[in-house]
This record gives sequence, structure tokens and C-alpha cells, in this order.
Amino acid sequence: MTNSTEAQKPQNTKKNKKKGVTLDTFYGAKIQNTEQIEEDIQENSPKSSKGNRNSPQTHEEFESEMTKKMEALWEEKWEIMQKKFMHLQNQFDQTVKENQALKQELIKQSQNTKKLEENIKYLTDKVIDLENRGRRENLRIIGLPEKPEINTKLDMVIQDIIKENCPEILEQGGNTATDRAHRTPSTLNPQKTTPRNVIGKFQSYQTKEKILQEARKRQFRYKGIPIRVTQDLASSTLNDRKAWNMIFRKARELGLQPRISYPAKLTIYFQGKVWAFNKIEDFQLFAKKRPELCGKFDTENQRARNT
Repeated sequence: MTNSTEAQKPQNTKKNKKKGVTLDTFYGAKIQNTEQIEEDIQENSPKSSKGNRNSPQTHEEFESEMTKKMEALWEEKWEIMQKKFMHLQNQFDQTVKENQALKQELIKQSQNTKKLEENIKYLTDKVIDLENRGRRENLRIIGLPEKPEINTKLDMVIQDIIKENCPEILEQGGNTATDRAHRTPSTLNPQKTTPRNVIGKFQSYQTKEKILQEARKRQFRYKGIPIRVTQDLASSTLNDRKAWNMIFRKARELGLQPRISYPAKLTIYFQGKVWAFNKIEDFQLFAKKRPELCGKFDTENQRARNT
């Protein structure tokens, strides 16, 4: 009866069970999952029998054997996991090292770039300074009418300007001769209504300085026409000086006795002291902290009103 009952036992339905994702399938280990092992235990375990006195011992031996197998399988799985972990750890460490090397290289390149920028600025300032020094004997005349009879004899016109505005230099025997004089730019732009500037190079630096000092004291004229006489400078320096124009005019209205000194520094006389500024931002910060000047040098508002 026992044999017939076992023969009628239904077939194992483990094939119909759906296996889930486990660490085995995730790491690719070709090991049976826990459900499979449990099914094997049930399937292969000895069947209990009332007449078999040795069945408990046989069952214990079987459990011990299966436990050893499971431990061996988990040890194998653990070794695989450790190997994969060590591989990932090595890759991570290598990536960290590469990132550190790239970071150091980036810092080095940034430092080199900063040094190059500083060198470029130094060399640019040096070239501008040399150009300005090469123009130290020059005067720039602004507003001289654009007429053929003037353009063809600029050297003589400069002498007439000296006679009309500062004859004392001639009386003192100063050398007012010029090596050359020309219009700048060399070609006339018909779209511009203002005359081109005139550059005159004097033979004597001292005479040029005396003329410039007189031009700072009063308005120069040529046959009654107002003109301006200034130091001839490099175009970049002239642009830096022009940036002060709005502040300069307002400072003059307020009686601050403004001056633009070489190369493009603004000086004012305020509260019994002479103040010097190399940058417009420095002057604006200075004005904001003084109630007497605060709000009177807002260049943005002035530009908006002019436009």
C-alpha cells in the first residue's frame, strides 16, 4: 500500500513556478537560487517510516550534507561578489586618481594662463608707455579749421598760434621751431563735420611744455577761432582720458579744480586736500561716501539724459 500511494503522488510542479531576480541572477553566478535548493531538499529528503528506526539519523545526515553544500555555494557566491567589488573598487580608485591628475593639470594651466595674462598686460602697458614717450615733444591742436590755405602750411600756422596766445615765449628766445606737422587721420572723412586734429612735433621739449602750460590756463584761439591745445598721446591713453570727460566737467562745475595727469589719472582738490584716482570706479566709491558729492557723479543717469 505504501508503494502504490507513492506511485500515485502528483508530479513535481516546480517547473510552473516563476523564478524571481536574486543575487545569483544579478551577479551572473551559475548557482541555484534559494527556492530551488529548498525544493531539492524536500524532494531528496528521506521519507519517514514508522518501521524505520534509523530514519531520524538519516534525516540529520542529509540536512548536514545539504547545509555544507549551501555553505559551499554561498562561499563561492561571496568570492564572486568580492572579486566584482574589488574590480569596481579598483576602477573607482583609478578614476579618482585620474580626476585628481586632471584637477592638478587644470590648476597648473589656470596659473599659467594668469601669468600669461599678466605678462601680456605688462608688455601692452610697456608698449603704450614707450609710444607716449615717443610723443613727448608733440602737441595736439583740436578745432583748427579744415581749409586748404591752413593744411598746406601747418608749420607756419603753429607759429601764428604761438604769437597770438603766448608771445612771451618768443620774447624769451624760446625755440618754437617744429620738425613736422600733419593732420590725423591722414585722409579726410567727408561724413565728419569736425576738423581733423593737427599734430606738431617741436624741436624743444621745454618749449612744448611751456606752450602746454599756457594752454591749460586759458582758451587758445587762432585768428579769433577757439581751439584746444593738448598733449599728444597714444590712442589707447586718449580713450582712457576721454572716459573721465563727464566726471571732469561736473567736477569743474563744483569747483573741484580737476586735472588729468599722465597717463589717465584724475586729480581733484576737495576739503583742502588733493585726491588722485586711477579708475572711475574708485572715484565713484569716493563720491558716494561724501555727502557733498553723493549723487552728483552718476554717470549712468548722465548718459541717459544725454541720449
